[in-house]
Amino acid sequence: MFFKLAVKSLLNRKASVLLTISAMSVSIFVLLAVEHIRQQSKESFSNTVSGVDLIVGARTGQLNLLLYSVFHIGAPTNNISWATYKEISEFKQVAWSIPIALGDSHKGYRVIGTSSDFFKHFSYGNKHTLDFEQGQAFSELYDVVIGSQLAQQLNYKIGSKLVLAHGMAKTSFSLHENSPFTVVGILKATGTPVDQSLYTSLEGIETIHANWQQAPTTQQNTKTELQAQSITAFMLGLKSRLAVFKTQRAINEYNKEALSAILPGATLMQLWQVMSLLEGSLRLISALVFIAAALGLSAMLMASIRDRKQEIYLLRIMGAAPSFIFLLIELEALLICAVSIIIGAGLLSLGLSIGQGSITAQLGLSISNNIISINNLYLLLAISSVALISAALPSLNAYRVASKY
Repeated sequence: MFFKLAVKSLLNRKASVLLTISAMSVSIFVLLAVEHIRQQSKESFSNTVSGVDLIVGARTGQLNLLLYSVFHIGAPTNNISWATYKEISEFKQVAWSIPIALGDSHKGYRVIGTSSDFFKHFSYGNKHTLDFEQGQAFSELYDVVIGSQLAQQLNYKIGSKLVLAHGMAKTSFSLHENSPFTVVGILKATGTPVDQSLYTSLEGIETIHANWQQAPTTQQNTKTELQAQSITAFMLGLKSRLAVFKTQRAINEYNKEALSAILPGATLMQLWQVMSLLEGSLRLISALVFIAAALGLSAMLMASIRDRKQEIYLLRIMGAAPSFIFLLIELEALLICAVSIIIGAGLLSLGLSIGQGSITAQLGLSISNNIISINNLYLLLAISSVALISAALPSLNAYRVASKY
C-alpha cells in the first residue's frame, strides 16, 4: 500500500515529475559515462602490452616512447641503427626482442614493420598471445597481417591487395603503388591498438622505400638480400626480472647511440598521474551536474508539499503518522531516482553499443557496453543516497505540516 500510494502520488503530478526525471537521467548518464569510460580507457591502456620488460627507442621522453611504440600515438623523434638493435638484442640477459619500424600507413591505419618474433612473443592483457582468426604470419616480402577491427572496417579478407602510403595522413599522395601487399593473415580481436594496425616484415618496408616511385626489380625481390638499416624502437623480454634495472641502465648509458629504455608498467603509472588532473576535473563537473539535478528534485518536492496539504490532511484523518508522511516523500524521491538510473544507464549502454565501432576506430580504445561494475554500483548507491538527502528538507516540511493536523 505504501509503495502504491507513492506511485499514484507521482502519477498525479506527471508533468513536473517527468521534467525532474529527465534532468536526473541526463546527469546520471553523464556521471556513469565519465566513470565507465575512465575505467575502460585505463583498462584498455593497461591491457595493451604485457610480458615486455623494456621498450627501447631513440633518446626522448618516456611517455612519448611508450605512446608511439605501443599505442601508436604520436611520432618518434629519431631512429635506431640496425647494428645497435642487434648488439643490444644479443645481450646475455635478453631472452627475445621485437623490432618495430614505423612511418607508413594505410588509409590512416598504422603500418608496423617487424619480424615474425612479434607473433611469438608479443602479449596483451593477462599475457595472452596473439592468435590468428584466419591465415598465418607473413613469410614473403609483400605479405601483410592485419588486425581484426581493420579487417572489419575495410572489409579485407585473405588475398585482398592493398597499397601502403608514406606517412600517417589518412589521405596521402605518397603511395607505394608499385609494391602492393597481399593480406595473408587476420588476427583475432584483442581490444588493443593491434586490432587497428597492419604488420609486415622489415624487409618488406625496406623494399618499398628502396623501390619508391619506381618499379621493383627482380634482384630486390629476394628477401635475403634486403636488410633494414634502421628501426624505430624495439621491445625486450629478459631471462630474469632481476636483470631489468641493470639492463635498463646499460642501455641508457649506451655510448654508441643516444637511447632510452623504459619500463612499460612504470611509464603507464606516469601517464595516469598526468591524466589524474583531467580525470578529477571531469568527475567534478559531472558531480556538479548531478547535484544541480538533485536540487531540482528537492525544489519540485518542496513545491508539491504546498499543493498536497489536503492530501496530507486526509492521510492524517486515516491514521497516518507524521513519520509515515516523511517516509512517503522520501520514497517518492527514491522512485524518481530509480527511474532516472534505469533511463540514464540504459541510454549509456545503448549509446556505447551504437558508437562502439566509431570509438574503437577513432581512438583505438575498446569500450564495453556492459556498464555493470563494482565502481559503478558504488556510484549508483551514492546517487541514491544524495537523492534521499536532497529530499530530506521537503520530507521534514511535510512532517511539520502533518504534525499540525
